[in-house]
Amino acid sequence: MDRTVGTARRSFREMLDDRRGLLDADRYEAVTERIARTMIAAFRAGRKVLWCGNGGSAADAQHLAAEFSGRFLRERRGLPSEALSVNTSAVTAIANDYGYDRVFARQVEAFVNSGDVVVGLTTSGKSQNVILALDEAKRLGATTIAFTGNGGGPIVDVADISLVGPDGYSALVQEVHITLGHIVCDLVEQALLERA
Repeated sequence: MDRTVGTARRSFREMLDDRRGLLDADRYEAVTERIARTMIAAFRAGRKVLWCGNGGSAADAQHLAAEFSGRFLRERRGLPSEALSVNTSAVTAIANDYGYDRVFARQVEAFVNSGDVVVGLTTSGKSQNVILALDEAKRLGATTIAFTGNGGGPIVDVADISLVGPDGYSALVQEVHITLGHIVCDLVEQALLERA
């Protein structure tokens, strides 16, 4: 057998072993439904959902925001949702003028109103710029949601709702975040179309 094929098979098996049991429905079902209900209420009230995160979590934030502003599975009106990491001019200007810890909080100050929802994604729960964004959002009367992992971290003390993923390296936590995020998107679309 080709060594590359044998190594790939071993890596594939190890990857699957790492992921067995990752999506424990009993652990995640209630909080996923609560997040969906929160977003449904916000969208029905004409409010927006903003997302923030760093690195892979920034990519997930952008991905999930796009599922709302574009569409997930069904034709419907676009929903006001955006990731705060996408405007590189804003991110770099704020980082330069106020420090990287303020890149999301400053945008929250600019864009968030009472009744909006702000979602922070951080696999460790320790990303200071995400924590400060949720702090600012709460000050402005928004509902705050954390997608986190590894026991939750300090962000769970700030967030109104916390989805705490598994312990482990970032990729494992992010796979749970994106999977449950897609379930939230599906629940939101179904509910909004039922009332359309």
